[in-house]
Amino acid sequence: MQNPPLRAAIIPVTPLQQNCSLIWCTKTMRGAFVDPGGDLDRLRAAAEQHGVEIEKILITHGHIDHCGEAGTFAKELGVPIEGPQEADRFWISRLDEDGKNYGVNGMVFEPDRWLEQGDRVTVSELTLDVYHCPGHTPGHVVFHHAPSKLAIVGDVLFQGSIGRTDFPLGDHPSLINAITGRLWPLGDDTAFIPGHGPMSNFAHERQSNPFVSDTAVARFRAEAG
Repeated sequence: MQNPPLRAAIIPVTPLQQNCSLIWCTKTMRGAFVDPGGDLDRLRAAAEQHGVEIEKILITHGHIDHCGEAGTFAKELGVPIEGPQEADRFWISRLDEDGKNYGVNGMVFEPDRWLEQGDRVTVSELTLDVYHCPGHTPGHVVFHHAPSKLAIVGDVLFQGSIGRTDFPLGDHPSLINAITGRLWPLGDDTAFIPGHGPMSNFAHERQSNPFVSDTAVARFRAEAG
């Protein structure tokens, strides 16, 4: 069997059990961490275990469990941070404060590159497409590797659920529109790594997710008028 171009490992971190993803190019064994929110010793060990040299950090959104220690880690590794979209500057500016509230180490940072809808990021010889999917936070982005039919969706979508929209700057209609308008077109056979919990695929969620199944979305839009 041919070696896939991308491999991924999921490492739950912080007391909130956030799914940090280690992704890497199998040809070069160079990779990136997506959302290294904390437990840096565990992340260093994972990179060493898989033999991956880290070349950058990618961030889906600015919540503490996803990026609290990203700035610290980037300085230690000497690598850039890319993402999220700049509307999440609001959340990143609060990392010190939110860290104290949640018992997670948090350090404010400035990404080396803010991302926008339609951008692309590279991880060694891999290219991932960037989709701006606001709703859970205003600057949330999703990373999609089309050849692998894999999306890293942060807290936009979960197995059987969707991201909360009751935090500051959350917006439920925007979240529904992002999922249906930007994720579903990537294809039912797309698997995804969520920010918490087990992986799933878009076909399963379109059929059974009580918030964004095709039936639920039709009902939601009918009620919205």
